[in-house]
Amino acid sequence: MLGLKPERLDAGEFDEQMVSVCGKSFLADNSGALYWPAESALIVADLHFEKGSSYARRGLMLPPYDTRETLSRLASTLDRYDPATVVCLGDSFHDDDGAERMSAEDRETLRMLQEDREWIWVTGNHDAGLSDRLGGVVTNEITVEGLTLRHEPVAARITHEIAGHLHPAAKVNLFGHTIRRPCFAGNGRRLVLPAFGAFTGGLNVLDAAFEPLFGDAGISVWLMGQDGLYPVASRLLRED
Repeated sequence: MLGLKPERLDAGEFDEQMVSVCGKSFLADNSGALYWPAESALIVADLHFEKGSSYARRGLMLPPYDTRETLSRLASTLDRYDPATVVCLGDSFHDDDGAERMSAEDRETLRMLQEDREWIWVTGNHDAGLSDRLGGVVTNEITVEGLTLRHEPVAARITHEIAGHLHPAAKVNLFGHTIRRPCFAGNGRRLVLPAFGAFTGGLNVLDAAFEPLFGDAGISVWLMGQDGLYPVASRLLRED
C-alpha cells in the first residue's frame, strides 16, 4: 500500500500537528499519542496490551509480541516529550485478565516507563475491572481544565471531550492510489484519538458510529502517514 509522502501533499516532513480542543492547544503525534504542553501530559488510547495472548486462548494465533511492540513505541514517544503525566484512555488491556498474562519483562518495562511520572489508567469496556496492581491511579474518567478525558465518547453533540474507543481511521484516494490509515478525528470541540496499540485496526470515520459525534457539522482528520501526520480535507475521505 502506498504511504503518504510529504511531497505528495506539498508539505514538509513533520511528525506532529497542532490541534485545538475548546481553545486548548495540543500536539497530535504521528505515533497516535496526544501531547498537552500546558499540562506536560501525554494521552494515549486503546493500547490493548495482551491482545495476542487473548486471541491465543481462543485458538486464534497472532504473533505474541504485540505488548512488547506497543511498549517500545510508547517508550519512544515518552522519550520525545518527557511528560510529567501519562493518561491511558481505556482498553489499555484487551481483557480484565491481560495484566496477569503480561510477562515479567514487559511488566518491568512498564514499571520503568512509569518511574517519576504520574500515571493514570482510565478504564474502558475491555478492561473495566482494571486494578492499580500495575502502578498508577485507576479511574473511569478525569476532568482537567474543563476537558473530560474518557474512554468512550458520548454519543451526542457534546463539547470539551477527548476520548478513544472508536479506533478512527480514514480512507483517501490520492493520485490514483487508495490509502487507509489510523487518524485523529475532531471538530475543535472534541477529539477522538486513534488506537495506539499493535494489532488494533481502525473504524472508518465515515462509519455511522461517528455520526452522533460529529453529524453534518464537519470533521477534521489528521492521518497517520508513513513519514508524518497529515491534515486531510474531508472532501477526500472515502467510505470502505
